[in-house]
Amino acid sequence: MLRFSLAITMCFAFVMGFAQVDHKSFTIKYTDAQITVDGALNEGIWEQAQSAHNFQQYFPADDILAIRPTEIKMLYNNDYLYIGIKAEHKGTEYVTHSLKRDYRAGGNDNISLLFDTFNDGTNAFLFGINPYGVRREALISNGGKDLRGFTTSWDVKWQGESKIYDDHYIAEMAIPMTSFKFKEGETKWRFNSYRFDIEANERSTWIAIPQNQLIFNLAFMGDMVFEKPLGKSRTPMALIPYTNFRAQRDSENDESEVKMSVGGDAKFSIGNSMNLDLTVNPDFSNVEVDNLVTNLTRFEIALPERRQFFIDNSDLFGSFGGGRDANPFFSRRIGIAKDTSGTNIENRIIAGARLSGKLNEDWRLGVLSVQTEKDAANEIASNNNSMIALQRKVFARSNISMFFINRQAFGDDDFLAEEDRYNRVFGIDYNLASADNSWNGKFYAHKSFEPGEGHDKDLSLGAFAIHEKRNYNLFLDAVYVGDDFRSDLGFIRRTDIVKFASGGEYRIWPKKGIINRHIFEMFGTSTYRPTLDYQNTDYSLLPAYIVEFKNQSEFEAQARHRYVYLSSDFDPTGTDGVPLPADSDYSFTTFALRYRSDRSRNFSFFVEPSYGSFFNGDKTSLEAVVTYRIQPKAQFSLAMNYDHIELPAPYASADIWLVSPRVELTFSKSIFWTTLVQYSNQQDNFGINSRLQWRFAPLSDIYLVYTDNYFVNVFEPRNRSINLKFTYWLNI
Repeated sequence: MLRFSLAITMCFAFVMGFAQVDHKSFTIKYTDAQITVDGALNEGIWEQAQSAHNFQQYFPADDILAIRPTEIKMLYNNDYLYIGIKAEHKGTEYVTHSLKRDYRAGGNDNISLLFDTFNDGTNAFLFGINPYGVRREALISNGGKDLRGFTTSWDVKWQGESKIYDDHYIAEMAIPMTSFKFKEGETKWRFNSYRFDIEANERSTWIAIPQNQLIFNLAFMGDMVFEKPLGKSRTPMALIPYTNFRAQRDSENDESEVKMSVGGDAKFSIGNSMNLDLTVNPDFSNVEVDNLVTNLTRFEIALPERRQFFIDNSDLFGSFGGGRDANPFFSRRIGIAKDTSGTNIENRIIAGARLSGKLNEDWRLGVLSVQTEKDAANEIASNNNSMIALQRKVFARSNISMFFINRQAFGDDDFLAEEDRYNRVFGIDYNLASADNSWNGKFYAHKSFEPGEGHDKDLSLGAFAIHEKRNYNLFLDAVYVGDDFRSDLGFIRRTDIVKFASGGEYRIWPKKGIINRHIFEMFGTSTYRPTLDYQNTDYSLLPAYIVEFKNQSEFEAQARHRYVYLSSDFDPTGTDGVPLPADSDYSFTTFALRYRSDRSRNFSFFVEPSYGSFFNGDKTSLEAVVTYRIQPKAQFSLAMNYDHIELPAPYASADIWLVSPRVELTFSKSIFWTTLVQYSNQQDNFGINSRLQWRFAPLSDIYLVYTDNYFVNVFEPRNRSINLKFTYWLNI
C-alpha cells in the first residue's frame, strides 16, 4: 500500500501553472499624498485608485456573484500599503462577538485580506478588520490547505479604522511595508480577500473558491500589480521587554514566594526576508491557560503552541512528519520536563534564538537554538534544544524539506542516564500541493540517533495522498514508527507501529431547499505491531452522515466500531482503578449524534450525545457548549463533558465530569477581562484563571492575572498566584 500511494501521488506532482481560469488583477498606484486612516476615504487620491471588485459568492452557493458588493482599493508608497474597503450592507446592525483583537472570523461581520508576497502559493500574510474597526492578523502556511496552517498568534503593528453608514461600512487600513517580507524589485503579489456578511448569510471572495476548499486556500488568488517596483523589505528592529511581579503559594509543599523577573524578546530583520528572534529569560505567564481535556485513550494529547517566540515561520519547524502519529518537532516540549515522579513541570528557558525566512525565491531556512536551565532538585539537566530546517520549492506549490534536530544535555550529573545525554533526529519530507489543490500529499523518512548500541529500529516513515474534487475526496495514509525511534522534542503518540488509514467523502449539493450539502463519510484505520509478529492491535471503522444547512447550522450522525488489543495494563476511566489486563482484546461500537447551531446568533449551542459499548462495558457520554453574547461587550459560555463508564467488577466504573464556564468582557478595544473556571474530577483539579488586560499602546500591555487551583476530591488548596506583568513593544 505504501508503494501504491507513492506511485499514484507522484503521477500528479507535475501540474502546470496556477489554478485560475478567470484570472483577475488590478494595479496599485504609487502616491506621495498624505492619507489619514479614519475610515472616511475622503482624500482625492482614492478616486484614482483601481479596485478589486466583483466578489464571487462562496456560501451558500459558489457559482454566482455576491449579493452584497465589496470593493477594495489600494495605494502605496515606500512606507505604507494603504487599503480602502467599501462593503455594502442592509442597515446599520452588525454582528461581532467582542472588541478584542484577533477575533475569530466565523459568525461575525468582517473582511480579511491575504497577501502572497513571494508568489509561491505556500505562505501568506492575512490582515482583517470588522465594521467596528477591530483588527486581526494571521500567518498562512502550507498553502492554507488545512486549519493547522492558520496561525493567529502572530502580531505586528498596523493601523485600521472603520465607519458605519446607512447601507455600507468603510474600512481604511495602513499597513507598514515593514510588516511584509518580499523580494527587492518585486512588481506584483498574489492576492485574495474574503468577506463574511451575517445579515445576508453570505460569504464571498474576490477570486472564486469552490466550497470543497477552505476559504483561505492559497491556490486561488489573483494579482495586485505595483505601479513601480518595490524597494528593499526593511523590518525595523523591535525590542519587547517585560517586567513581572509574582506572588505565589504552593499549598502541596507549604511554600510561598514573591519574586520579580525581567526579560524580553528582540526581533531583527536580516536581508529582505529573514527574521532573527532572540529571547532572554522569557516569561509566558500572560498566555491564556490551556483548556483541560478528558482523556479516555492510552495516549498523550497535544496542546497548541501559544508562545509568541515560536510562532514566526512555525511551519518551517513544526510541519515535518505526520501531525497525528510522528511529528519530530513539537515546540511545546521546550520549557517542559518531567520531575522525579514523572510529572510534567516548567523547566525555565534561559535564552533562545530563531533565524527563519526566505533565502531566495525557492529556498527557505530555519535555525532554532534554546537553552533550558538545570533543576537539580527535580533531576533535570540543562539542555540545548536545536533544530535546522531547509526547504526547497518544487513545481507549482510543492516543496522538499530537510531537518536536523539535536537535544544535548550539559554537564555530567549523576542523575543523568547515559541514554538521555543526547537525542538527534534527521529527516527529509516531500510535500505535494498541486496548483489547483486537487492533490495534496506528504512522503517522509526520519531517523533518530541516541547513545548506546542496538537501536536498529529507529526509523519513522510515512506516505499520505488525498485527491479532492467538488463532489468527493479520497485519501490513503501509511505510517511506520520503529520501536527504537525517539524524538525528545517531538510528539510521537507511540512507537512500534505500522498503520494504514483510508477513507473519503461523497457530497451532494441540493439546488433548492434549506440544506447546503449532504456529506457521506467513511474512515478506517488499522494498526500492526512489528515486534509482535505484525499482530493487528487496533482497527476502527467510522461511517458518518453530515447535513450542512444554509443557515450555517450542522447535524451529524456517526457510528464507530473499534477493536483494541492491550499489550499492557490499562484503566479506561483514567481514575487509577483496577486496570484491564495486558494481552486481552476488546471489540466495541459507539453511536453519536451532533448538532451545532448558527454561531452568528446571540445564543448558540453545540450538543453531542453518544452511547455504546466500551472495552468490556458500556459508556454514555454528553458533550455540550452553550454560548450567550451581549454584543459586542460580553460573552458567556459553558462547556461540559460528561462520561458515565460502567465496567464489570472488579474493574473501575466512573462518572467523569469536565465543566468549564467562561466569561469574556471587552470594555473597549483596549481593555479586556477574561475569567475561565475549569472543574475536572479526572485530573482532580478545580481551577480559576482570571486575567485583566490593558493594551495601553500598540502590542504593549499590562496584565493582572489571578490563578487558583484546588484538589477536587478533598477540596483543599493546591496552588495560587497573582501576577502583574508589563510588556512594551518598541520599534527602533
